[in-house]
Amino acid sequence: MNIFELYKDKINKILLDMSKNGKIILPDELDGINTEIPPAKFNSDISTNVAMFLSKINKISPADLAEILAKVIKKSDNLIENVSVVNPGFINIKFKPIFWTNFIKEITQKSKTFGINDKEKKKNYLIEFVSANPTGPLHVGHCRGAILGDVIANVLLFNNHKVTREYYVNDYGNQIINFTKSVYFRIREIIFKEPFPSDNEDLYPGDYLIDFAKNIINSNEKIDFKNFENISEKLTALSINEALMLIKKNLNSLGINHDNFVSEKKLILNQEVEKVIDYLKKNKFVYKGKIKAPAGENNDNWVEREQLLFKSTDFGDDKDRSLQKSDGAWTYFASDVAYHKNKLDRKFDYLINILGADHAGYIKRISSSVEALSNSKEKLICKVSQLVKLIKDKKPFKMSKRKGDYITLDDLINEVGKDATRFIMLSRSSDVELDFDFDSVVEKSKDNPLYYVQYCYARISSVFRHIKKDLNSDIKIDKYDFNYSDDEINILKKLSEWPKCIDVSSSKLEPHRIPTYLYELASLFHSYWNLGKENPDKRFINDKNKITDDKLIFLKAISNTIKSGMNIIGASTPEKM
Repeated sequence: MNIFELYKDKINKILLDMSKNGKIILPDELDGINTEIPPAKFNSDISTNVAMFLSKINKISPADLAEILAKVIKKSDNLIENVSVVNPGFINIKFKPIFWTNFIKEITQKSKTFGINDKEKKKNYLIEFVSANPTGPLHVGHCRGAILGDVIANVLLFNNHKVTREYYVNDYGNQIINFTKSVYFRIREIIFKEPFPSDNEDLYPGDYLIDFAKNIINSNEKIDFKNFENISEKLTALSINEALMLIKKNLNSLGINHDNFVSEKKLILNQEVEKVIDYLKKNKFVYKGKIKAPAGENNDNWVEREQLLFKSTDFGDDKDRSLQKSDGAWTYFASDVAYHKNKLDRKFDYLINILGADHAGYIKRISSSVEALSNSKEKLICKVSQLVKLIKDKKPFKMSKRKGDYITLDDLINEVGKDATRFIMLSRSSDVELDFDFDSVVEKSKDNPLYYVQYCYARISSVFRHIKKDLNSDIKIDKYDFNYSDDEINILKKLSEWPKCIDVSSSKLEPHRIPTYLYELASLFHSYWNLGKENPDKRFINDKNKITDDKLIFLKAISNTIKSGMNIIGASTPEKM
């Protein structure tokens, strides 16, 4: 039950009726009419901008039109207590207490669907995220984007869309050759006691390669490790498999599982790059030309040469992009275009790419290619995951670097756990940098938002344990004849915002709104709980050691919403803390 959409529809119906009777002039579309949460200083439940939206076309001031509409709105619904007008023309609606009794009855009886937008047309999404090079374990830099992609998928799934999680495996090119050679030298270090060539900057130095090497040596594969060239193809496959197993293990520890792993090498061997180039040529999106030196490049060192270029400037990019290197090999961009053609051929409604901060500059070119391939600006959506700063004792935090020259995802999870990692990484919008403070993450206080939300659920669980009821079971009430206090209605009003939170999180792909909402709901609950210390009427367990139906349903509604939100985030709701 989305009360904001419900009353928006009611207002639209009132307007259509008034229009038929010649009492108001309406534009062709009413999309600009909103129903929102009014500021806390107004004693109201819903606010609408309808008068301001329609004032110009009706040639009347917003305030005067609001006064006219307020009277009609008040008469139209017997659940409305009063309607007031606030400058410059907002209409604020206050409901009768019975409205909130009806509200909690419906959301309790339909707890499994509360928050879902039933009106929204369901779509099929492909979300590509993480896609780190398969050359070693995931590090903290991958963590935020991984959680962002996973929780966007969870929000869309909660809202009944179809979602496929995908990982693009960059298993082709020079970095894979260097990675395989690194494993090879670790193998020779173990078998032939040869020192690893640590002075070679092209090689990967991490100790994790020793584990890869041991696993390959102890496998059932019969390989002669005397000559790299003779075994390079086989060793590459084995090395990438080791890296992917480790990456999947890292992701699994974070609660993430991808549906597909798409190999760049397979796309190239299947000649999908050549096929997409042919497509672009036929549609006159490519040409032979020269490009100037990139920004910051020394012009004296830059050699202009004729090369195959994609007309990305036709689609808003700042320059055309090269598809082929000087040696004739395809650029990384060409492979990426082929991969996105592969995505488009699988007939998804939307493609979502989660990119790290260092790839933000790549958005224009890949968006241009998707527009050229699909004839649609809306097909590809790119979300950037900004940097994370780890802080402990108010200083940058350095953890063990055994895995290489970076802090691994496993290091982070071992330090603070999966729940804290997911919740805190999601606590700010992905397009701004995030400070991950280890000290606040382990605090058992209001300053730790994860603890505060989980403690809310645990407190409710304690009440249900006391009355010997299962919090996870449905509750049946014969008669809903409740009269909630203002303190309780404030919490019910926050519950009414849950469908709006889901709707915006889903439509704008902004899942950080969910932990923010849950923290606000938990804060209201804890404040109400503390009132019971002084006022027996506010206690959930009364002096007869029982709980009344109104408070039982009240607690159940809060716990259901907390549970739904934490499931979307991918964090637990412990019943004891």
